[in-house]
Amino acid sequence: MSVTSATDETRPADDPLARERSHLAASRAALRAMREDVESLDIKDVTANWVNAVILTRQIEDRVKALADLAGTPLFFGRLDYLHTTQEGQRFYIGRRHVHDAVGDPMVIDWRAPVSQPYYQASRKAPQDVGLRRRFGYTGGELTAYEDEHLSDPAELERTSRLLQTEIERPRVGPMRDIVATIQPEQDEIVRSDLSGTVCVQGGPGTGKTAVGLHRVAYLLYAHRERLARTGTLVIGPNRSFLHYIEQVLPALGELEVQQATVDDLVAHVEVRGTDEAATAVVKGDARMAEVLRRAVRSHVAMPTEPLMVVRGSRRWRVPAYELADMVRELLDRDIRYGAAHDALPQRIAHAVLVRMEEAGEAPDDRVQNAVARTPAVKAVVKECWPAVDPAKLVLRLLGDPEFLAAHAEGVLTEDEQKLLLWAKPARSVKSAKWSAADAVLIDEAKDLVERTHSLGHVVVDEAQDLSPMQYRAVGRRCTTGSATVLGDLAQGTTPWATGSWAQALAHLGKPEAHIEELTAGFRVPREVIAYASRLLPHMSPGLAPVESVRENPGSLEFRRAAGPEELDADVVAACVAALAHEGSIGLIAADARIAPLAAALEAAGLAHLSPGEETTAASRLTLVPASLAKGLEYDYVVLDEPAAVVAGEPDERTGLRRLYVALTRAVSGLTVVHAGELPGQLG
Repeated sequence: MSVTSATDETRPADDPLARERSHLAASRAALRAMREDVESLDIKDVTANWVNAVILTRQIEDRVKALADLAGTPLFFGRLDYLHTTQEGQRFYIGRRHVHDAVGDPMVIDWRAPVSQPYYQASRKAPQDVGLRRRFGYTGGELTAYEDEHLSDPAELERTSRLLQTEIERPRVGPMRDIVATIQPEQDEIVRSDLSGTVCVQGGPGTGKTAVGLHRVAYLLYAHRERLARTGTLVIGPNRSFLHYIEQVLPALGELEVQQATVDDLVAHVEVRGTDEAATAVVKGDARMAEVLRRAVRSHVAMPTEPLMVVRGSRRWRVPAYELADMVRELLDRDIRYGAAHDALPQRIAHAVLVRMEEAGEAPDDRVQNAVARTPAVKAVVKECWPAVDPAKLVLRLLGDPEFLAAHAEGVLTEDEQKLLLWAKPARSVKSAKWSAADAVLIDEAKDLVERTHSLGHVVVDEAQDLSPMQYRAVGRRCTTGSATVLGDLAQGTTPWATGSWAQALAHLGKPEAHIEELTAGFRVPREVIAYASRLLPHMSPGLAPVESVRENPGSLEFRRAAGPEELDADVVAACVAALAHEGSIGLIAADARIAPLAAALEAAGLAHLSPGEETTAASRLTLVPASLAKGLEYDYVVLDEPAAVVAGEPDERTGLRRLYVALTRAVSGLTVVHAGELPGQLG
């Protein structure tokens, strides 16, 4: 394996690098022509009405966006030369999207196409008919180097690709990038797994699980475009900062129609203005609450005690109470949605009346049945036996009425747990209540008991280890007829209700048959840093395998001991200044309570800084990150302020250690730990 690079001035025109640059230029010209062809389409003669015109115009606009040639983004990053391929031609350039020339011949093959898979999977042991794999190196959008692997040459030893390693370690400024050029074989297998199956990916820091999940969405949209265009896809992240960080990955791969949301967005049926104590939130998030809510909803059903009399003209039609009760019991036994049964009951009653009409010699039709279902007498029976239920009002009553809660939590929740649920001062109305985030999830559960939640074709949920069982149920309702990709790391669970095992989580999600994959090879976090952070694992997640980083980066871990608490802020600022001397993004991570004083210290030193979610630029590379928002983010260099304060900022030691583990593993190139107090003893 050899790396070849040079400038245009130092190499002859017929040099392989020059030829590859020529192909890049021709491919960009072909992509531009493809985009211009779409822009020039005239739809006046092909649209039957204005609705079709609007839809087709939007589709054309989306296609133009998908064909954009992104500045600084390589159009192709690799090449495959096959030995005995049956494909047309033996050479394929692998890139982010398909590009063809004027006669339709491919110039760049989409990385998701089957013919591209050997680029990620082929090896000397299993070359998959590949004679040569060529990787390209870029500076900005310019092709500057290439590297060849002769997979059919036994004399060439297996070794790490230098260009691949350079791309993995390339400094980052701005939002998260795609990893399409660096996907590893074990990652590729997950990315290309079938749409019909749910996959759970356990991966430690730097293993690429978030990127794998996003690239799986892109692959599924390529392989099942029509189906997913009809059913929809959704990416769920832990917070808005995280979603902003990843939002450019799919558009860079040409996918523009994927929704992004947090769990709080999904269940936003009421305004959240309150918070819960940890113990209360744990009970509200417990899966047992689903049974309490089910009982509470069904408690509104009552058996009729009086017969029904329907008057139609001069005739009266009587339905006895026992027959009405049979209808109610039958709907209860079917266990359909409460709202669906509420709508079905008047039609059942009206049908019984129509049977009597037919027996009397009349010939009623469907219009008569609908009219009977709307009569005051039938409406009165339905209101008495199967009244409408408002999900928010139901939860309001559960949390404010001790007797109502006790009646439906008996044998499910203990008396102490019921006391935790009850508001100290019951709210008067849905609007005046200070709902918490956990309350909104309960309302979502109750709403689904009343009417079915719309299901999507595929849902990706990242940082899933922090979801409560009830939140898993909320996500699962969004993919009951579809599949899911669940991404997380049990060691990074920092909520009091954090996931204990993926088997339990997948059962709550409604996908117990999901396949669990584990990524243990770290590609982003330096070995020295991840090894240091892994000292915490036995104390917070015993039995979990540590990440084995493939990156050697000596000197990536540094410690600075401040002379005292008064000097800590100044030392942190000095560490940030030193980090800014390097290329790439800088993250200053600190306990939430330390953010305000550190912001003041940075401002006093004249160091501009961003908040999580704000996009870094070449001129503004320093982000001040509360430890509670650090999960899922990464920076080239991290300055970590006072680790003991990060641990102390959480309600219990295990959660604090997990929060510290997250903070320690956000660095891609270097980590500087600044502290005035003693480091947590678990770090050794």
